[in-house]
Amino acid sequence: METKALPLSMQLCFALYSANHAMAGLYRPMLSELGLTYPQYLVLLALWERDGQSVGELGKALMLESNTLTPLLKRMEAASLINRARSQQDERSVSVSLTDKGQSLEAKSHEFAACVANALDQDGDTANALREQIFDLAKRLRKA
Repeated sequence: METKALPLSMQLCFALYSANHAMAGLYRPMLSELGLTYPQYLVLLALWERDGQSVGELGKALMLESNTLTPLLKRMEAASLINRARSQQDERSVSVSLTDKGQSLEAKSHEFAACVANALDQDGDTANALREQIFDLAKRLRKA
């Protein structure tokens, strides 16, 4: 007996993909005004939280491999958003820090949260619960 796959509209993977695509689309015009891509914005968020991280620490925080992160960081350095420097303690390690230009974008990004909250049309507690469910789902999927 032949079994059929669930229709696309019933696939959890597609629902998550669709939501991710919609979220990136929501951010795109705001980031475009700042001359940023979504992955660059994520790097900046990590550095605004804790400046001076190693490439390895950033990769872990963003769940990106070095071969993906390094070209992204090179473009950000060329745009004067970050500086990269070899660690004096361990020359294999590269530290990433914000430039004044990269730091200045943080204040401009504060409006993004309000825009996202408005688009979600949910109270803060509901949005926080959804975020926690998604993080929990991601954690379980990584373990599987």
